[in-house]
Amino acid sequence: MKTVYAFGGGADHSDPRQKDKAVTGGKGANLAEMASIGLPVPPGFTITTDECLRYLKQGADFTADLRQAVAEAMAHVERSVGKGFGDPADPLLVSVRSGAAVSMPGMMDTVLNLGLNDATVEGLARAAGDERFAWDSYRRFVQMYGDVVLGVDHGLFEEALEIAKEDNGYLADTEMTADDWRALVAEYKALVEREHGRPFPQDPQEQLWGAIAAVFASWDTDRARTYRRLNDIAHDMGTAVNVQAMVFGNMGDDSATGVAFTRDPSTGERVYYGEWLVNAQGEDVVAGIRTPQYLTRARREAAGAAALSMEEVMPDTYAELAELFDLLERHYRDMQDIEFTVERGKLWLLQTRSGKRTASAALKIATDMVAEGLVDERTAICRIDPMALDQLLHPTLDPDAPRDVLTTGLPASPGAASGKVVLDAATAERWAERGDQVILCRVETSPEDIGGMHAAQGILTARGGMTSHAAVVARGMGRPCVSGASAVSIDLGARTLRIGGRDLREGDIITLDGGTGQVMAGEVASLKPEMAGDFATLMEWADRHRRMRVRCNAETPDDCRTARAFGAEGIGLCRTEHMFFEASRISAVRQMILAEDEAGRRAALAKLLPEQRSDFRAIFEVMAGLPCTIRLLDPPLHEFLPHADADFADLADATGLPAERLRARAAQLHEFNPMLGHRGCRLGITFPEIYEMQVRAIFEAACDVAQASGAAPLPEIMIPLVATARELAILRTLVERVAEEVFAERGHSLAYLTGTMIELPRAALMAGEIAAEGAFFSFGTNDLTQTTLGISRDDAGKFLDCYIDQGVFARDPFVSLDIAGVGQLVRLAAERGRAARGDLKLGICGEHGGDPASISFCEEIGLDYVSASPYRVPIARLAAAQAILKAEKLVAPGG
Repeated sequence: MKTVYAFGGGADHSDPRQKDKAVTGGKGANLAEMASIGLPVPPGFTITTDECLRYLKQGADFTADLRQAVAEAMAHVERSVGKGFGDPADPLLVSVRSGAAVSMPGMMDTVLNLGLNDATVEGLARAAGDERFAWDSYRRFVQMYGDVVLGVDHGLFEEALEIAKEDNGYLADTEMTADDWRALVAEYKALVEREHGRPFPQDPQEQLWGAIAAVFASWDTDRARTYRRLNDIAHDMGTAVNVQAMVFGNMGDDSATGVAFTRDPSTGERVYYGEWLVNAQGEDVVAGIRTPQYLTRARREAAGAAALSMEEVMPDTYAELAELFDLLERHYRDMQDIEFTVERGKLWLLQTRSGKRTASAALKIATDMVAEGLVDERTAICRIDPMALDQLLHPTLDPDAPRDVLTTGLPASPGAASGKVVLDAATAERWAERGDQVILCRVETSPEDIGGMHAAQGILTARGGMTSHAAVVARGMGRPCVSGASAVSIDLGARTLRIGGRDLREGDIITLDGGTGQVMAGEVASLKPEMAGDFATLMEWADRHRRMRVRCNAETPDDCRTARAFGAEGIGLCRTEHMFFEASRISAVRQMILAEDEAGRRAALAKLLPEQRSDFRAIFEVMAGLPCTIRLLDPPLHEFLPHADADFADLADATGLPAERLRARAAQLHEFNPMLGHRGCRLGITFPEIYEMQVRAIFEAACDVAQASGAAPLPEIMIPLVATARELAILRTLVERVAEEVFAERGHSLAYLTGTMIELPRAALMAGEIAAEGAFFSFGTNDLTQTTLGISRDDAGKFLDCYIDQGVFARDPFVSLDIAGVGQLVRLAAERGRAARGDLKLGICGEHGGDPASISFCEEIGLDYVSASPYRVPIARLAAAQAILKAEKLVAPGG
């Protein structure tokens, strides 16, 4: 199998592996493609990604076969350009660049001007007729090679350059003469020998293999691994290495370099967008070493800039470049990001790739290209990253507004919000009721904070990860959240907050950016989302092609309205325990839990019944005519118990019982492992009156709405945490009995379903028996992941990054379903359930219901619907369409 592929200079590009990004990386594949269609690409060769992985795995060594293949490929480049690598008379210089299958801009290493030494620099000067250019190129090479390959601090080179300019009275690099650069090269080489312990290498072959090794090694740097983790890129792909003949944009005023996009990457507008520099190399543009100029006259004039554009300075070359822009976009059928160099009037293309773009630009480009006939509707749907829609579904900060950043935590839930600092949930609710916008700031949140979280505009926690309670609930509510902000210190006694050395008091205003994790002092202007225009068009296309339905996880009318506005087709999960934490009813809930007999519990439940009925009526009014899956009470009992003395005192006043007696009863209910204790269906079986009250409230509310509007909801009663068919049978009988009682009392009946949440491994294994007792399964993949992996979701943040970095998990299993493990239980349960009951309805309602990779798996195994948090409904709609379109492509003839 080939390890090195030549491109350009008449090379053979017929091997399909050469244009496979998994083999030669995105850059190598595109260089081969551009060369094969006759574009002006400097010749070179690509070392495959397999060689990178072998090198990293087998102890950083190169095989004799690879060295031979590189020598042959270098000979091809020498023949193509008529120069010799290391030839002191007329040297061939090369660039050595990384090129992974998935673009990772700025994360890996590059070396330019490789092949220069004390002899070849003189030959370059004679051949170019320009000593200054040659010595400028040599100093660039020593600096870049010293930094990237030899590990010398980049800042030391920059400091030496600044001192040289200051000594000569220069303001800009362009004022440096050939003698100045010659002197600086000597200083740079001395710096390398001092810092590295060895002289700067003069052998071009040693330089080449050192650079190749550095590019391979850059795949495993901390910054590259972090980038891949944040962008869900696999760690096992490796990077290709591209070695390419240098062309020079720094050979005088007829030379230039630049970066350009065939459309505006911020807006998607069909205009050329880019920057360029006269007499410069590409690093000068991308690294900000010099201030670049605008590519087009229109951009320059719009910005009020004085420096002329390329269109004005080099009109003929610009016109040639514009023709290539159009050719490349038609060829690749996507907006392109292009690097180019002009060497003494001749245009060269160094790279093209699909350009990075904002979510709004992606939507506009996709819909415009369909209108232009460049792509079809299906291609446009598959072109959009579903998760990029997050940018459009939450308020975002005005990018032009000033920011006073206090600290940066984890971007746990997207969106932006400003409000007054509040330090507990009760204060958040109280202040919100009086009309204040608040940010709830906690060390960490608990389920008891739910009311304050709902009242708040945003949530900030000092502890917790991306899947902490705060993060999960905030995403479900569509609240921006910054978690794990370790610089936050809260003093509840003094009602103060210290962030990054700044002291704030409760009531001071801060702003959160849940997309970046930034916490800012004061109010920062934000922009509200709107699902219209190109966004609405894309959603219409997605709905035309998807098979699975998309529901929402919601338990408030506001969440339901938000979800319906985003296209939800019902409720897939209504978590009734969230309703029980409302301040107006927590006392009755505690009375019910602490009651010593059934009579006491029923007395407390009688107070809760009208509250629950009102809750469900409000939800059904928004969701009239749609299915609504309602999970009966599920949380561990300890989450409801009072803890503070004041709470026991309030409860004593409400019940007339001594506080000490209540405290003793609370102690009796203590559990060592409450997540695996008295919760879910176990609660309904031991205390059936609790579920009776909830079921009665559901059916009474449904009848009220059906009789008032004529559009009956379809209640789906979900029994949580079943492990056996008998548990479901007992509680299904309870549901049916209460339903018949309500229908008889109201003189009105309606359709409903009873089913269960599959969230325990035993339930998945026994799905065939359980399906005989229930009409639907909803996979609760949050708890199924916890119970299958034996990992607590709330504690996993302490070690999951380490696990992901070391390849234990490819992704956080609480964010994207562990298909190899947990997914197999879901698949098994679906198969066994449907084998026992052909009309079994199947859905997923965990956090994974809003994750595109998990949704693709749900389509593969034939689930009927996914359920996501309200702000992820459009993401799920698009991902569901992509899942079926990609599946169709895989089985299409010739596909």
